[in-house]
Amino acid sequence: MKRILVTAAGLLISLSIHAGYLDSTEAKAFADRMVSEHGFDRAEVNALLAAAEKKQSIIDAMQRPAEKVKPWKDYRKIFITEKRIDEGVDFWRNNREALKQASEQFQVAPEVIVAIIGVETFYGRIKGSFRVIDALATLSFDYPPRSAFFTRQLEEFLLLAREQRHDPLTLTGSYAGAMGYGQFIPSSYRSFAVDFDGDGFADIWDNSTDAIGSVANYFAKHGWAMGEPVVSRAKTSNDFDQQLLNQMKLEKTVAELSALGFTPLESVPMGGKGMPVKLEADEGMQYWLGLNNFYVITRYNHSNMYAMAVHQLSQLILERVGADNL
Repeated sequence: MKRILVTAAGLLISLSIHAGYLDSTEAKAFADRMVSEHGFDRAEVNALLAAAEKKQSIIDAMQRPAEKVKPWKDYRKIFITEKRIDEGVDFWRNNREALKQASEQFQVAPEVIVAIIGVETFYGRIKGSFRVIDALATLSFDYPPRSAFFTRQLEEFLLLAREQRHDPLTLTGSYAGAMGYGQFIPSSYRSFAVDFDGDGFADIWDNSTDAIGSVANYFAKHGWAMGEPVVSRAKTSNDFDQQLLNQMKLEKTVAELSALGFTPLESVPMGGKGMPVKLEADEGMQYWLGLNNFYVITRYNHSNMYAMAVHQLSQLILERVGADNL
């Protein structure tokens, strides 16, 4: 990806008469903070806010994510497909050395790296076409339920653009401002993106090697345990406490959950912690016990269904790749 040094004067010259978010009270407070806390030029920040456009389609998309409106039986069909499995195998073979190196260096399973990129962007093919500045400004200043979170992401984005010498008006991503192969939000980029090919730039947009290393680093920093199981089918007793289901927390050990009537059907460490999961499948309700590595996947996207889709896709890809390509 070409990097561009942007000056305040250049931005101001390039903008037509367009208010954007320049007149927003919240945006003005944001600009004040970028100037006082991070030393930005006020004219540059104002020009960026003036150029940012509200996108109603972004707000609409935020209100109907698949994780909230679809049951598992329908959500699974989006990601567990023959095409996504086959292209995952191709992505692995085309990036074999980078995956091998990332797996060894960060101690993260290569199949989960591939599956994350497969679920997020279909292996880099669908990275999002929204301007990141529009997505983050819209969600910062016109979406009150998540305003605080996305205002922070807008701040991180402008810092990222300055650090990497990017034109912030040209970078594109998802409706939530996530970018590149692995759909890193700006704070994740600044915390976990790595220059894995050693060219001096962590390019998660167009460089699959950097993207692979960055995803691996993210998982390593969030506690992935190489070689440990991810999830197990489980059975429940009639008096099992339903309030423990789908809590997205690792609070009780497998032994404690078993004593409470939620028992794994596979051999897993009884001293490790687990999270009971209930999913609506085609054949009825399924009960699973998510373990530490399952919880780590949910740190990438806070959804049990997302974590299960990544895990199941990873196993199907691994099965087809075969041991010869590991």
